Amino acid sequence: MLLMGARYYRMPAPKGSPYSELARVMVAALRKGHVDEGALGRVQYYVGEDAVADSASDRAPSKRLRFLNRAAVITASETSVVRRASDWRLCRVQQVEDLKSLLAVFPLWSSGIVVAMSIGIMIGMIILQALAMDRSIGHRFKIPAGSIGVCSLLAFIAITPVLDRVVFPIWRRIAGTPPSTLQRVGIGHVVNIAGMVAAALVERRRLSIVQVLHGANEAAGWVTPMSVMWLIFPLGTVGIAEALHLPGNMAFYYMEFPKTLRSLATAMAPLLIAMGFYLSTAFIDIVGRVTAWLPGNINQGRLDNVYWTLAVALTINFGYFLLCASRYKYQSQLTTVAM
Repeated sequence: MLLMGARYYRMPAPKGSPYSELARVMVAALRKGHVDEGALGRVQYYVGEDAVADSASDRAPSKRLRFLNRAAVITASETSVVRRASDWRLCRVQQVEDLKSLLAVFPLWSSGIVVAMSIGIMIGMIILQALAMDRSIGHRFKIPAGSIGVCSLLAFIAITPVLDRVVFPIWRRIAGTPPSTLQRVGIGHVVNIAGMVAAALVERRRLSIVQVLHGANEAAGWVTPMSVMWLIFPLGTVGIAEALHLPGNMAFYYMEFPKTLRSLATAMAPLLIAMGFYLSTAFIDIVGRVTAWLPGNINQGRLDNVYWTLAVALTINFGYFLLCASRYKYQSQLTTVAM
């Protein structure tokens, strides 16, 4: 069916890579690092198609990250040859603004790496917890330890329509406006912290049962008579956090990136997850080297301390997110100011 529809596809003609255009802006700004815009008097910027705009025009580049504006400045040597100017020395104002949009989003994007890292760690550790817990349902069925993580996905699927149809409309009725994308992401940060706290409390309870039973029966220290269903609480909480965090991030990137970078906007969230999961491996390796929290048998370790550490790291990271969000200006705000 995919091949049958091929003749109906809309195939836009390739117009070059947006990433090379971003690189051109950086190179052009560096090559013109000696240019003093203040000394040029009435600065002219290259808009494209032989069109120029002076510093007082609404088509001039914004004042944030002003160093990059030099890439669009028309110097004396380029005044008469604008059409033939090298893309690596003179860029359009729109190209400069595209790069600024990407750089402005980067701090907020980086604040999600720790969130993805914590989720990656929980997915791995939760299986070890399930193996050391009672996974029986009735007399004949036992939940596979590797399948317990699906509870997070189920919570994600279940809570998404509730948020869209109930929570956000109530928010809009009370506040007058729906929650912004950054507000959704921020709430996701808080809920994710709660998920790590719940995971630490469940593990602390499991270890306390192990310690009580270990003296009476050594074998009981390896499989805790505590239902694996307790893990639904932290997994469900993290699933709710993802339902806030992931769609909020996707909407934020897609809304803030220019049209030429829409493909990059859809890749930002998966890249975030990839970075977080990669760092989760490094985090576990460091914890294993410098602490005794993760021995071969988790019943003899302190996995709860790992979750508490993640909760503290997420809290600090949430403060970083708030700082970035308070300083960020949406593209709509910048357009209004320019007009």
